[in-house]
Amino acid sequence: MPPKPGSSTRWQYIASVAVPVVTSVLFAAAAVIGFGLWSAQSIDARNLERQTALAGHVIATQVARLPHEQESVTIWDDSIVHTKPSLDAHWVDVNLGIWMADFFGHDQVVVLDDHDTPIYAMKHGEQVETTSVASELPEIMPLISALRLKMAQGELDAYSEGRADTPPRVSDLVVVAGVPSIVSVTPIISDSGEIAQVPGTEYLHVSMVHLDAEFAAWLSQEYMIATPAFTTLAAAGSDRSQLPLTNASGRFITFFEWGLNNPGQALVQQTAPVLAVAFLIAGLIVFILLDKLWRKSLALETGREDAEHRSRHDALTGLPNRSSFDTELARSLTLGRPREKRVSALLLDLDRFKQINDTLGHQAGDDLIEAVGQRLRQLIGPNDTLARLGGDEFAIVYHHGPGLSEPLTLGHRIIEALGKSFELLGSEAFIGVSIGVAVAEPGDTEARELVRRADIALFEAKATGRNRVVIFEEQMSELLQNRHVIEADLREALRRDDQLSVAFQPLYAAHSLKVTGAEALVRWNHPKLGHISPAHFIPVAESSGLIEAVGEFVLERACKLGAKWPGMTVAVNISPTQLRNRNFTEKVLAVLRQTGMRPEDLELEITENILLEDAHAASEAIHVFRAEGVQIALDDFGTGYSSLNYLKRYPVDRIKIDRSFVSQLAPGGVSVAIVEAMVKLAHALKIEVTAEGVETEEQRLLLVQLGCNILQGYLLSPPITQTSIEALLRAARDVPTARVA
Repeated sequence: MPPKPGSSTRWQYIASVAVPVVTSVLFAAAAVIGFGLWSAQSIDARNLERQTALAGHVIATQVARLPHEQESVTIWDDSIVHTKPSLDAHWVDVNLGIWMADFFGHDQVVVLDDHDTPIYAMKHGEQVETTSVASELPEIMPLISALRLKMAQGELDAYSEGRADTPPRVSDLVVVAGVPSIVSVTPIISDSGEIAQVPGTEYLHVSMVHLDAEFAAWLSQEYMIATPAFTTLAAAGSDRSQLPLTNASGRFITFFEWGLNNPGQALVQQTAPVLAVAFLIAGLIVFILLDKLWRKSLALETGREDAEHRSRHDALTGLPNRSSFDTELARSLTLGRPREKRVSALLLDLDRFKQINDTLGHQAGDDLIEAVGQRLRQLIGPNDTLARLGGDEFAIVYHHGPGLSEPLTLGHRIIEALGKSFELLGSEAFIGVSIGVAVAEPGDTEARELVRRADIALFEAKATGRNRVVIFEEQMSELLQNRHVIEADLREALRRDDQLSVAFQPLYAAHSLKVTGAEALVRWNHPKLGHISPAHFIPVAESSGLIEAVGEFVLERACKLGAKWPGMTVAVNISPTQLRNRNFTEKVLAVLRQTGMRPEDLELEITENILLEDAHAASEAIHVFRAEGVQIALDDFGTGYSSLNYLKRYPVDRIKIDRSFVSQLAPGGVSVAIVEAMVKLAHALKIEVTAEGVETEEQRLLLVQLGCNILQGYLLSPPITQTSIEALLRAARDVPTARVA
């Protein structure tokens, strides 16, 4: 039966509409799919090109980096002096070997003489026998010969005469002892031009960085390359890409491999379900697809922006991180600046943060870091950059006018702001901050060098008392080197028994001037430098971890003296590092048992800084010592901000009035009233008082009148040898007590 007219018209209408629509949808779907696949492939291909170009640039940058880092020690008069004509092995190890490993991360260093014979070798931060690198020389000899040829052709003369910006140097990729490496060879030459060398007799400095897993991890952190690695196997898959690395002569060295990111493929995988639904929903799919694509694109962009923000900012404070700080500092240095504008780098290290973190917990530590960040934000301008480098370290890129007054003022404002109390978990906490400042001069464009200077200034700030701001000066680099030398020599002195000694400064009863004991003081007689003041080597010992060994040395000799003279007090100073050691109390009691000294004759002097920085450890140790009969003295009393609070919180036996008060004693002076108040307060708490630094008869008489119990100072006696102090102790024991006006 023929179809009804209405039904036929409907089918015609459906056919006339549906067929074009279905055809259009199918054509559009095919076009979209084809275009999507083509776009994904194009995106992935361009992404691979960018990643390959980045990988090549990274390796080329590292090859060029090595000779630049070597020049910090090879263009130096001291390097010639300590290698020619005779080798100063220790100096070369510290400055030409270990320095390259510790500061620049170089894996291997070899120093060659004018016959290209190795005279020094270092591997992985430790000196090795030169014979161990003899088999490696043939592999790097082409670079050595190439450098010698450059020098013979006059390139070194061109540099010396100012016709070339850099001295001759050769760097390339080399397989050394089976390990692919970046090798750089540079001559050791004069920086002042005052040391002349016969052409061809220059010593050479060879430095290497191995292309290994450690170096790959550093590249990942420095350049944000995904899972980089070095391999000799051509085995890259769809998720990995490789770049063959060849040396200057075209010889294959190794493959640089990294994780491949395929954003196009990921996009196709994410949109495939949507496209599948599109074929089933017909006309509605266009709207749904566009809507979903828009939302997906928006989500991807938001996620990318969030990931980029998180990669450049600190998660806890929201401040820029180290990478952002380095980028901003480099940008500020390279941008053209008016002559009246300067850029400074400030590195900040919080004092006593660890104690708060250990005492109140990590949550309090996190709250403190956030609060510090908020206070610092209020102190800098809109054009400055505040960053958190990690832990309790912050940094600032500061824009200011010429001179040092503005960065100094900012530093003091930071110290003042962070010196105010913080409310943490219902408790009041106090911290300090040490600040190192490096000011970029016109023409300075090297961000890494500016940070290095600021770091040296920060080290100086911490080494000279903390809670202060220090601006970098050139001599600080030399001082830092001197600290390394002192540290190495002090380690040697601790292994020997002919350099360190203990002097004893007598303690006198104030009224009778009878010797009641002595304070043990360490002394160092260096075989080359002579007498080195404790003010110079004690801070180095504290910063290098040697102070515990020095303290044990002094304690043992003090207790040996005390064992021979029972009833006489022997005082020993205690450092914060010693007190932080959980085994310190056991060590002290063990020394007392071994030497036979009575605990009540030993007096341990603890400074207020120890009580402030290590309150928990100090409290535990003091109670243990008091229970055993050991006496506790609070040294430098009156110089802290909460001295009276310490007398209430800690059971001490004696306070020592700081020499800064004693030196200003004069009839009617303000210091007299201060000292009198200290003495009365101490006596009211049944605490004895010692005055140190007594240098005049007038000071002695005033201290006697004020009621001090014990006097100590150069007026009565300087520090003396053990033989001399024993003579004084013997005389004091034999002579009856007599009262002196």
